[in-house]
Amino acid sequence: MSFPLITDPYFYAVSIPAVLLLGVSKSGFGAGFGSLAVPLMALAVSVPEAAAILMPLLFLMDVLGMAAFRKDFDRALLKFLVPFGVLGIVIGAVLFKVLNAHTVAALVGAFTLLFLAQRLVFPPHADSPPPPRWLGALLTTTSGFTSFIAHAGGPPISAYVIPLRLSPVQYTATMAFFFFVVNLSKWIPYAWLGLLDWRNMATSLVLLPLAPVGVWTGVWLARRIRPVWFYRFLYAGMLLTGIKLLWDGLA
Repeated sequence: MSFPLITDPYFYAVSIPAVLLLGVSKSGFGAGFGSLAVPLMALAVSVPEAAAILMPLLFLMDVLGMAAFRKDFDRALLKFLVPFGVLGIVIGAVLFKVLNAHTVAALVGAFTLLFLAQRLVFPPHADSPPPPRWLGALLTTTSGFTSFIAHAGGPPISAYVIPLRLSPVQYTATMAFFFFVVNLSKWIPYAWLGLLDWRNMATSLVLLPLAPVGVWTGVWLARRIRPVWFYRFLYAGMLLTGIKLLWDGLA
């Protein structure tokens, strides 16, 4: 019996750039682009299958990201974010078979574009107060939920953390540790839902060497780019993500 594996060339044509984008976003540079990974792969496989295939790659990317920025994260902010992120995972696991993935994609896309429009119409100033904690709790829970459904947790939590005006390295480090916990929390629910089958895991192993390439490229860029350009790339990634997710949801 042959070893189970996806062999469709079209699948790899869309998955290779998707994994590289995800790796770069895991380094913090171009964060937001990573949410395009599942929609891109969904051009060749179903959304749940694409999410399952990415699970081992996400684990490796998260470990590499934490190793690169292990001394730079905001400990107090992380303690606030993690419990709400895990709460979102629990909600996602409970509602996974009820909600349509396209509906979730449309909601995340619309929210992302609304956030960017708000930043454009009401640009932040140096003396602007940070967002309220209740909003951070809501957005972080939403991030855990959308991360579970389609690995699209970046835009909601970015909407809370970006206005805190962390340095690029501190932002990247905090997000690396946050998503390590969030993604680790998905393994048991994904197994319970029957998504971690041999075919998906074998396909993950084929794509696994691309994970460090994307992360290391992003780390190199994140440590060298000026903060103003870092956040411009961040907004560009969120814009493309929002448009893509909204289009997928409505189409």
